[in-house]
Amino acid sequence: MFYRPARAYIHLPALRHNLKIAKTFAPNSKILAVVKANGYGHGICRVAQQLVGADGFGVASMDEALQLRQKGFLHRILLLEGLFSEVELPLAIQNRLDIVVHSEHQLQWLLAYQTRTIMTIWLKIDTGMHRLGFSVDQVPSVIQRLEQNLNSFQVHLMSHLASADEQNSTAIEFTQKQINAFRQVTEKFSFSKSLNNSAGLQAYESSNYDWVRPGILLYGAGQPLDSPNTLTQLKPVMRLESEVIAIKWVNAGEFVGYGNDWQATEETCIAIIAIGYGDGYPRHAKTGTPVLIHGKRVPLIGRVSMDMITVDITKYSREIQIGSLVTLWGGALSVDEIAKHANTISYELLCGITSRVPMIEIQ
Repeated sequence: MFYRPARAYIHLPALRHNLKIAKTFAPNSKILAVVKANGYGHGICRVAQQLVGADGFGVASMDEALQLRQKGFLHRILLLEGLFSEVELPLAIQNRLDIVVHSEHQLQWLLAYQTRTIMTIWLKIDTGMHRLGFSVDQVPSVIQRLEQNLNSFQVHLMSHLASADEQNSTAIEFTQKQINAFRQVTEKFSFSKSLNNSAGLQAYESSNYDWVRPGILLYGAGQPLDSPNTLTQLKPVMRLESEVIAIKWVNAGEFVGYGNDWQATEETCIAIIAIGYGDGYPRHAKTGTPVLIHGKRVPLIGRVSMDMITVDITKYSREIQIGSLVTLWGGALSVDEIAKHANTISYELLCGITSRVPMIEIQ
């Protein structure tokens, strides 16, 4: 029984559908489905169960990997940030986990550890993002050290695109430099390779290589609103809903909400909705952010509170009632559009749904 009306519906078939779309973009590549951050806020094991058709899973940490192993998933699982401590290494071997190696200290842990097990590592190359990874110049010597070590390693080469989701000329030029750098440093090696994330496999299909790593695409989000390649066939997985809990009229000149940020210029009918930043709705959503009530778009007014938001329903005051169904995102209202109004990205909104919001699976 859920008494507060705020809830998130997780459409399980949409995950399977979006995985099929990812495969159409990279028909000759294997799919490493990224399910980190609790499956982008959707529930890591729930998501993985729907994505069993992927060739592997990408997670951020040992904790996430063990959740999947303990639920019986036998897929390849890649630790995208590698090991945080050398004490994790025997656990990674025991659970047959692939390990990203992005730094010298991680490399030393691997070289010093004595095992007869073949360790699968993904050597991360910094092609310009300057976050994690060995420089292009370091790669040959790192590979040489791995090949000369007594331990046996199965090596993959990878990098990460920083701006593939941006369509301006500067971003496109930067992305192409990353692609060129990766190609030049890896072409002399026969190891399996991986470069493209969700944005990359949509916009730079020629760089799909052996593995692609879709993340936000699988959840039906993350595409630029002004992109010429709008993937209308992707289906949103999460729909965030609530209800109208109060309706009132305010006179011209009266204020609504904290800080007196919004003032009525005329007599206005407002609806109060049971959703707020305590649920994960973005506090910085601007006045004018769209909300759907019975399919009608109405604008947010005033500040987002912890538990409530207020919208202007003057245009539909005869149709909207207490208890009317409200969609905050999902379905006909893209989470990307809401993120744009809040000066953030859909990733943050999806990952930010709090534990007090029930998640209800739709089969």
